[in-house]
Amino acid sequence: MKIIDNASRYLFFTGKGGVGKTSLSCATAIALADSGKRVLLVSTDPASNLDEVLGARLSSTPTPIGSAQGLWAVNIDPEAVAGDYRERMVAPYRGVLPDAAVASMEEQLSGACTVEIAAFDEFSKLLGDPAATAEFDHVVFDTAPTGHTLRLLQLPAAWSGFLESNTGGTSCLGPLSGLQQQQALYAATLQTLTDGAKTTLVLVTRPEQSALAEADRTSAELSALGVANQHLILNGVFQARDAQDAIARAIEARGQEALEHFPPGLAGLPCSQVPLLPFGLIGVDALRAILHPESALARISTDGLTASTNGNGLQPLSSLVAEMARPGRGVLMAMGKGGVGKTSIASAIAVELALQGYGVHLTTTDPAAHLDMSLTNSVPGLKVSRIDPVAETLAYRQEVMASAGKDLDAEGLRLLEEDLRSPCTEEIAVFQAFARSVAEGEDGFVVLDTAPTGHTLLLLDATEAYHRQVLRTRSDLPDAVRHVLPRLRDPELTKILLVTLPEATPVHEAALLQKDLDRAGISPFGWVINQSLTPLQVTDPVLWAKRESESSYIHEVVEQHAARAALLPWTKQAPSLLEWLRMLMNGAQSKR
Repeated sequence: MKIIDNASRYLFFTGKGGVGKTSLSCATAIALADSGKRVLLVSTDPASNLDEVLGARLSSTPTPIGSAQGLWAVNIDPEAVAGDYRERMVAPYRGVLPDAAVASMEEQLSGACTVEIAAFDEFSKLLGDPAATAEFDHVVFDTAPTGHTLRLLQLPAAWSGFLESNTGGTSCLGPLSGLQQQQALYAATLQTLTDGAKTTLVLVTRPEQSALAEADRTSAELSALGVANQHLILNGVFQARDAQDAIARAIEARGQEALEHFPPGLAGLPCSQVPLLPFGLIGVDALRAILHPESALARISTDGLTASTNGNGLQPLSSLVAEMARPGRGVLMAMGKGGVGKTSIASAIAVELALQGYGVHLTTTDPAAHLDMSLTNSVPGLKVSRIDPVAETLAYRQEVMASAGKDLDAEGLRLLEEDLRSPCTEEIAVFQAFARSVAEGEDGFVVLDTAPTGHTLLLLDATEAYHRQVLRTRSDLPDAVRHVLPRLRDPELTKILLVTLPEATPVHEAALLQKDLDRAGISPFGWVINQSLTPLQVTDPVLWAKRESESSYIHEVVEQHAARAALLPWTKQAPSLLEWLRMLMNGAQSKR
């Protein structure tokens, strides 16, 4: 890949969920290490799977990767660093202030905002303090999905602006003195991010219209932030090797169609292409193959080619939807790793329920979602919406100023306005909108296309800590927020489908998500294995090898994780969106 030639000291990999950021960042780090460089690979993704991909147990301190001499890796665990941050902020006041005051500080530091700034503290140490990484030639960041990454990159300016304008001495993060000590580090971090001689932003995408559109939007927003040194990697490019394979021709044609509509904003960027590889990219040897794809593809043999399986006797996804629909109301949520097809599955479920005569609201909490709003007009009984963070934040600020601010004097109003300028206000506002959507399930169907795993867990975690943040700016909890966690825990009302692909990382991340949900008292209703080649007849060697690799992961889901599971085959995009969504609903097979 071109990115490895004359690589800058800092490399950031970002892009839409599921495009291959982790694989490509790891492959790049390994290649640089193999060339004799000392490399630090860092994950800032709340849903990181770096441990599994590298086959190593990682922590918050650099861990050497034995099979790649010269490579070390770090996982920034947001929850762990938040705990350390809280203790750092509170410890100086123990024994100095009354116990009640210390307890109040701990409550202030218990929300999602603290998790974010604590993780950013760790990120800043690696990027803004050259001494922290002086022993390494390169630092490679495997960043979170696009929406989270943009927020991460915007934080230096956001927090600096908040600190410069806040004169009250307190914030949603507790005493500002602890934050003000970080201002120089944050300023150095922002300077490094925008220095093209030091930092390269690598946009990872796939030959898919939604992924290309997301990369184009990200590129423009990053350029506006001053991050101008950008490189594009087009991952998963497929060329049919068997002209007689109709599925192979269709997959190639879909990719070519997307590339024919290549966004102009990306056209001027230096670009590398990586072909679709049929094997799981787990382990250092497999990751090395990314940079030598022709050698890996040449070893594929179709000797012993078998017929496609029958999907393990699974029934249509529509059967699962029929079971979810029996109560005549409810909250149906699609959750999972980014890029597994949650938006498509949620849309198909919503359309199916609406066509059955139910009133349905399809909405999303994902800042990078691509719900088709035209469905509102084309399907009777279906409403489609998006929780807009900007609009929700503005409405929330106005609501708080009108309620909590109505009896305040001028000084009190000024302090309240400062507090509402802090970055966590958006988190509270979006969560409140999420809670209102969940409440709609009491009287009809609401289908939630949720955000990628890490963001979703932060959202669900906020159900426990939300009241500690919101009570600082208003005297009461909205009814929807007060009841959101009981509603999510009610299996008669809320049914969660974990969406995955028949691949190692998506399956294992969904399994971890299921464990986290179980700990929160929420049991998933079932799983959906999406975009599978298993039920299809394929003869193209790459697709055949990819289909063969699916079986162990399908078996793992069915036997180890899922109470119910549906298997959806890869489908060619139909001329009509509605037709395609109906194909997703009825063209798959499932297990009950």
